[in-house]
Amino acid sequence: MADIVIRPSMKFIKIGYVCALLVVCAAIFVHYKYVVDWHPDWRYPYLPIASLLILLWPIKRHLQRQTVKLTIAGDKLRYETGLGSRSTRIIQLPKVQDVRVIQSLAQRMFDVGNVSIETAGENSRLVVGNLDAPRQLAEQLTDISGHPSTTGLH
Repeated sequence: MADIVIRPSMKFIKIGYVCALLVVCAAIFVHYKYVVDWHPDWRYPYLPIASLLILLWPIKRHLQRQTVKLTIAGDKLRYETGLGSRSTRIIQLPKVQDVRVIQSLAQRMFDVGNVSIETAGENSRLVVGNLDAPRQLAEQLTDISGHPSTTGLH
């Protein structure tokens, strides 16, 4: 079986980019339609440049998304976090005891959710947020681990 790589969803990040770009476009429109007409000496586009700061939010979320990776390889689940320095947690799939799907209303609307994986051991809970098709992933994890499905919604 080929390795399965899972990253958090891009759906909310794309919505953030669209909203930020709409605000920038509105700022450009307002600047050239109203500000320049009322104040001809204000030719420098302060408002559009300041509105570009709104793009920092989706860019930050995009970078945070790139720092999380879940890989299913054989009978192991590898959870990696970090961009420069990396932290890796390896879970033996037969030790998975419970897989839970947690979704808010907005997450349910976009078929995104958090997956909580519990294993036997001290650090038994791993929660990965904003994954696409979380129910299918939970089913797949329980099938691979060899346990009956215990997926629950909360």
